[in-house]
Amino acid sequence: MRHTTTKGAISSRLSMRGALPMLHAAGAVLLVIAVAGPARAQSTGIAACDDFLTKYDTCVTSKLPEAQRATYKAQLDQTRKTWLDMAKNPSTKPAMEQSCKQTMDAMKASLQTFGCTF
Repeated sequence: MRHTTTKGAISSRLSMRGALPMLHAAGAVLLVIAVAGPARAQSTGIAACDDFLTKYDTCVTSKLPEAQRATYKAQLDQTRKTWLDMAKNPSTKPAMEQSCKQTMDAMKASLQTFGCTF
């Protein structure tokens, strides 16, 4: 077996050796992200709101056609953000329980067409 000993070949082998630990480290980072999965949704601190958000998310991910999921997920994310902001505000927080229940009742009917029940 003959080994190439040109300056370019040696340089190439050395640079690959230096890259392998970085590739390995990058692979480990990706593996950790893949194993960790998505972050858990932040709680609003209002049981009715969190209940609705969980049920809505389950419905969207398990029942809706793939083509429509992105739209409903965007609505879910916007609703969650709005409710998280409201929960931080002492003047809006007391009305949230009722508001979330009303939202759930309104969404129930429209999501039943996809086979979602809550």
